[in-house]
Amino acid sequence: MYLQRKLIRALLATLLMYVASSVHAYELEVRPVVDGIYALVGETEARTETNHGLNNTLGFIDTGSSIILISSGTNADAYDTIIRAIRSISNKPVRYVFNIGTQDHHWMGNHYFIAGGAEVIALKKTVDGQKANIDTQLTRLQQGIGQQAQSVKPVYASRIIDADRHALTIDGMQLELIWPGKGHYAGDAVLWLPGSRVMFSGDFVYMERMLAIHPTSDAAAWQQSFHVIADMQPQHIVPGHGGPADLAGAKRDTGNYLDWLTANVRAAIKDWKEIDETINALSDAPQFMHLKHYESWHRRNIHQTYLQFEGN
Repeated sequence: MYLQRKLIRALLATLLMYVASSVHAYELEVRPVVDGIYALVGETEARTETNHGLNNTLGFIDTGSSIILISSGTNADAYDTIIRAIRSISNKPVRYVFNIGTQDHHWMGNHYFIAGGAEVIALKKTVDGQKANIDTQLTRLQQGIGQQAQSVKPVYASRIIDADRHALTIDGMQLELIWPGKGHYAGDAVLWLPGSRVMFSGDFVYMERMLAIHPTSDAAAWQQSFHVIADMQPQHIVPGHGGPADLAGAKRDTGNYLDWLTANVRAAIKDWKEIDETINALSDAPQFMHLKHYESWHRRNIHQTYLQFEGN
C-alpha cells in the first residue's frame, strides 16, 4: 500500500510538472494578415532557451490543400512551437517551406520539416549566404539557446533556384521568390503574393524594433532594396521582426530610418567628420526613439555604416 501511494504521488508530481511546463511553454503569436495567410510573431528580444531562438517573425499560408511555411525556425523545440501555432488554425500538412533568410532562425529547422515530408525551397543566393555564415550563426545560436542547440541539424533547401526572381504556382496560388538586393545579409530574399499583395519581407523590414546593421549587412544596398520592395506597393507586409504592417508602417520603422542613416552618414563623411564626431552628432534621432532597442543599436548602426561608407 505504501509503495502504491508513493507511486501515485510520483505520477501526480510528474503530471503537475508537465502541466506547468505546458502552461508556460513559449508560444508564437498567430496574427491573421488576410484570409488564409498568417504571421507567426516571435519575441523582439535576444535568442534564449525560453524562446528556442525564435526571436523573429515567421508566417504560413493555408492554401486549402496544404500549408506553406515561411522560415523554419532553429531546432527541435522551435519545430514543435511552430507546428503548435499552425495547428491552432489548421490541421493540413506542411508540404512546402520557403527559406527567405540567411540567419539561423530562418532556416536551421529545415531538417525537421523535410523529415515530415515537406519540400524546402530557396534561391541559390540565399543558400550561398547560409553556407558562408553557418559557423558564425551556429556559434551565436549555441550562445543563445544553450543545450537546445544540440538538436540543431543544419540542412539546406531541397529545391534550390538559381535565379534572382522565380514565379511558382502551388495549389493554384501564385507566388514569387525574389532577391531585391543585399540587405541585413547578402542572401536574404522575399516572398511575394501578387494576388493578395502580401509581402513576406523577412529581414528587409523590422517593425516595432530597431534594425541592426551588422558587419555582414550592407546599409546602402539595404536602403535601395527597401525601395525595390516599396515600389511593388505591397498592401500587407510580414516582416522579419515584429508584427505585420502596411507599407506606411514599414516605411516608418525601417525605410525612413535607412534613408536617414545613409544620407546623414554620407554627408558627415563628405564634410570630413571623424567617426566619433559623426556618432555623437547623429546619436539623437527622436523620430526613431519609439523603436525597441533604440538605445543599444542606434549608435552601433551609425558606427557600422560609417565604416562601410568610409572605404567607398
